[in-house]
Amino acid sequence: MISDEELMRRTANGDLAAFNKIVLRYQHSAWRLASRFLDDPSEVEDVAQEAFIRIFETAPRYRMSASFKTYFYRILVHLCIDANRKKRELPADNIDDYTSADLDPAQRMYDRDREKKVQDAIRKLPSRQRTAIILKEFIELTYNDIADIMHTSTKSVERLLARARDALYHELKKMKK
Repeated sequence: MISDEELMRRTANGDLAAFNKIVLRYQHSAWRLASRFLDDPSEVEDVAQEAFIRIFETAPRYRMSASFKTYFYRILVHLCIDANRKKRELPADNIDDYTSADLDPAQRMYDRDREKKVQDAIRKLPSRQRTAIILKEFIELTYNDIADIMHTSTKSVERLLARARDALYHELKKMKK
């Protein structure tokens, strides 16, 4: 399998098939990440597409000092934050994980309600805590990758996540009552 970095090198040299492979590799995770920040599915799609456009446009300047994955998520996170800043709205309640036909309707309703409470609690977090928790818990990035994306240290990411988890615990405890 060709590495992401090699695909970017080829994209920089005008290889559209290489760029297409990057899009195919990252389109699902781009949509998942953007849907955690944004509420409107068409806006999620627009932001994800904008991230790929930026990747394509910056391919000639891409330097392999960081992993491509980190580079891509940094661009996508910043686009999501900018989109939220523009409209002053918070992350979405867009979860398809609980629509399985295996679950009975009552269980699906319970799961959706629980997911909504978690999303509401995440929405109340300060922006940096929210970004860190989404990247860690939903995109499953490493502390180092999150630190690179957020332009901070690994220690700072650890503290952000600890504060976010603590705030979520207390907020969900309040919601449970």
